Amino acid sequence: MGFFLETLFGGLMAGMLYSLVALGFVLIFKASGVFNFAQGAMVLFAALAMARFSEWVPQWLGFESKLLGNLVAFALAGLLMFVLAWFIERLVLRHLVNQEGVTLLMATLGITYFLDGLGQTIFGSDIYQIDIGMPKDPIFLFEGLFEGGVLVNQEDVIAAVVAACLVAALSIFFQKTTTGRALRAVADDHQAAQSIGIPLNRIWVIVWCVAGITALVAGMIWGSKLGVQFSLTTVALRALPVIILGGLTSVPGAIIGGLIIGVGEKLSEVYLGPLVGGGIEIWFAYMLALVFLLFRPQGLFGEKIIDRV
Repeated sequence: MGFFLETLFGGLMAGMLYSLVALGFVLIFKASGVFNFAQGAMVLFAALAMARFSEWVPQWLGFESKLLGNLVAFALAGLLMFVLAWFIERLVLRHLVNQEGVTLLMATLGITYFLDGLGQTIFGSDIYQIDIGMPKDPIFLFEGLFEGGVLVNQEDVIAAVVAACLVAALSIFFQKTTTGRALRAVADDHQAAQSIGIPLNRIWVIVWCVAGITALVAGMIWGSKLGVQFSLTTVALRALPVIILGGLTSVPGAIIGGLIIGVGEKLSEVYLGPLVGGGIEIWFAYMLALVFLLFRPQGLFGEKIIDRV
């Protein structure tokens, strides 16, 4: 039982991180109808900014405090993502209003390659570390309930808690604030929202800023675990099955889809992997997404495309 719970907890924690990346896709699609292929590049760009600023800031300001350096680096990286969102809306999206979906899709692909090149130009192309002080040693939980307890990684627990807090904050933002309600109105009907005075361009800047901060937190966590390298953009590929499963238009779907895939990957690898030679964790999420595309393409909580036309 203890081993099963270890696997289950590991899947849930990985699933929360998948959900964090998937949220960026869902937020932008709901507010603008754009499937943002640049989300992976945004995660990498934000992680590079965080890693390099945390290295440069102490040198610039002449102090040695790692905590202060990380706080200033996070603020600077967040500001950079805000500026980036403003430029994307001003230079790209504003000129593509009411264009075909494939045009917007190609625009996000262009943004992807631009961010990859810009990141290398500004921050370099080496492998960098983000040290935010998260403990990496495993600990035992529930030793009184199970023999030997349940072994969990402290870093995974903290990362999952941070992801959960960000998800909760976003939920409150969307449900309780005036800006959040405006975002939901734009997501329901762009033209109706404009007719009652909601400025579409400003909403797009806000939602890209929110997606940028989400990418920063995701990049910071993944960078701390894996190191900041250009393969980090592939993390976004892990989020694609999540949004297919949960629904491209559903924020709760991104969360639940991430948890389902995280748990499914771990359990299938541990219990079915030995029977088929392993490697299930690599393709499990994509096969599950393919099944949903065939039988329920809108996902668990998404809307049918015909309903949005």
